[in-house]
Formats: sequence, structure tokens, C-alpha cells
Amino acid sequence: MDKWLLFGLNTETAVKNLEEIISKYKVGGILLYRKNYHQNYEEMINLVNKIKLLNQKNKIPIFISIDQEGGRVNRIPKEFRNIPVANKLAKKSGEEDFVKLSGEITGEILYKLGVNMDFAPVLDIKRFADNHVIGDRSYSENVEEVSKYGLEFMQALQKNKIISVVKHFPGHGVTKTDSHFQLPKIKTEMNILENEDMKPFKRAIEHKVDGILIGHLKIPKVTGNLPASMSKRFIAKYLRKKYRYNGLVITDDIRMKGVRIRYGKNNAIKKAFLACNDIIVFKYDNDIKVIDKIIELAKENKIEMKRINKSVNRILKVKKQYELKDEFVEKDEVFRENINKKIEEIRQKVL
Repeated sequence: MDKWLLFGLNTETAVKNLEEIISKYKVGGILLYRKNYHQNYEEMINLVNKIKLLNQKNKIPIFISIDQEGGRVNRIPKEFRNIPVANKLAKKSGEEDFVKLSGEITGEILYKLGVNMDFAPVLDIKRFADNHVIGDRSYSENVEEVSKYGLEFMQALQKNKIISVVKHFPGHGVTKTDSHFQLPKIKTEMNILENEDMKPFKRAIEHKVDGILIGHLKIPKVTGNLPASMSKRFIAKYLRKKYRYNGLVITDDIRMKGVRIRYGKNNAIKKAFLACNDIIVFKYDNDIKVIDKIIELAKENKIEMKRINKSVNRILKVKKQYELKDEFVEKDEVFRENINKKIEEIRQKVL
């Protein structure tokens, strides 16, 4: 049951309560933020090893995930140079494929850091300026280019044993509203969404993507008053049936302001479960009782065991496929120096 939850360590209290989160509640995954290790390489290694040590008491290895895109979404320690943002990489990709190279480097770094899941790449289309919530995080304004470069980055991560979770289905680029603060409403017609914004995700599915992150994006004519992340009808109709996708469906952070204010913490969790998401991302903010709420829903048969088992089996399948193990990692200064040289070469040519 609790394997469904992926906890974001949003506060110092969350880090202090790791033993309870992992040993007692046996959550399926942890989402790391840069502030958890004060941007420090050694501190990150120590934190990752602590998570793995605590989880060794459990039978199932744990997801250790991160949002690592490069550019303005950079979560790795400051001792590593920052890879340029997606849009700049794509524009400079010609004879030298900087997108593919950046994916390979990102995969190498994350693997050495003990991370096994990355919420990347962004498969949204760039429709607005760089200061938009998506903006330069997108590879291009062109659908085919987003599909091409997105697949390259995704496959480079997978090659380095990093689970790739593409985002933000069905397409955050089409709306100006930032789902971190408000609930965006997509007014674009579904035929346009399917032929443009959803197309890169369809291509990713065809090429065996590991996970798809569902955005908190409301499509009134399809999802009604619910965001796509909480619409069972939407997830079933488009991902499961139309695109024949049987991989992991993962919510965006359920504690984002637009969702939290509109639905409330417990109600949002309930709706996300009932919508048939496989993993719910929940940013921990000193309230572990949310897990008790989920257990209560199951005991009251508001969530069917058959439904729970489907998601658990998908999660176990991915963990087995990537041969996840709670093995410790070590700080490697030689690796860091060598990888920084590669990143600096890219920066010189791209920036």
C-alpha cells in the first residue's frame, strides 16, 4: 500500500524523520531536493547512504528520485558544473548532439550519486517566453524536435540505469498558469492537444518510457472540474486505452498550492488514488498522518485491493527491470573532475 507514496523531503524535519518514514511506513520512494544536502557533494552521498541503510530492513529496494533537468532546474551538488538548459542544447545540436550528450552525462552523475529515478526530460512544447514555467525547459517550439530530443535524453538516462519519468502530460506548455501556485486551465481543443502537445508522450510510450508524470492541468471539456492528475476517466481513456500504456503513472507533487488549496490535503490524496495513479508524489511537511489516511481508505474499501495490486505490480516490475539495490555509494573526486571537464566543454560551445 505505502509503496504507492514517493515522499519529497521538503523540510529539515522530514530528513530527521527518515527512520519513521522508511522503517515504519516503508514508503516506496524518496524525492531529494538540493536543500536536503546544502548543495554539498559529500552531504548528498551521506544522505543517500542513510536512506539505503534504513531501507535495507525492507524487502523491496527504494526509489531515490530527483528533478534533474539542467539549467534552472538543477538539483545536483554545486561541486558539479551545471549542464545548460534544454532549449539552448537543442538549438546548438547539429553535428554534435548536445542533448544526447547531456543525457548521458546526467545519467552518469545520478548513478554515481546513488539516484535511480529522474523526473526528466520535459516533453512539453515551448509556446511562451523563457520566463514561463516551461519556457526554455522545453527543447523546442516544434513538436517533432521535442519528440526527437526528448527520446534521446530519456534513452541516455535509461542506458545509465536511471529510470526516466517524462513530464508534464498532457502538456504544460499550452497554458501560462504555473501549477505550483494555481490550477491551470487548458482551453486548447483536444484534437490540437493530441496532434501536438501529447504527441511527444505518445512517442515516448512507443519507445518504452518508464514513467509518465501527470500534470495538475484542468481540461474542462474532458476532466471537468478536476485536474488531469485526479481524473480517472482521462488517465484511463488516453494513457491506458488509447496509447496502450502499462507503465508507471505518477502525479505531480500533490502538495502544490493550486491543488492543496482547492481540494485540501487528504481529499487531494484520495482523489489521486481513485484516479488510478500508480505513484503519488507527496512533499512531506511534518505530517506523516497522510499515510494513515490512505490505510483508512483501503480498510473502508474506498480503494479496491485489486486496484492497489495493479500499481504495486507495475512498481515492482520497474524496480526488478532496473535491478535496484540498496547498495552504498562513495564520493569520487576523480569522476567529478573528469565529468566537469565534459560539462565545461558543452558550456563553452552552447553558451
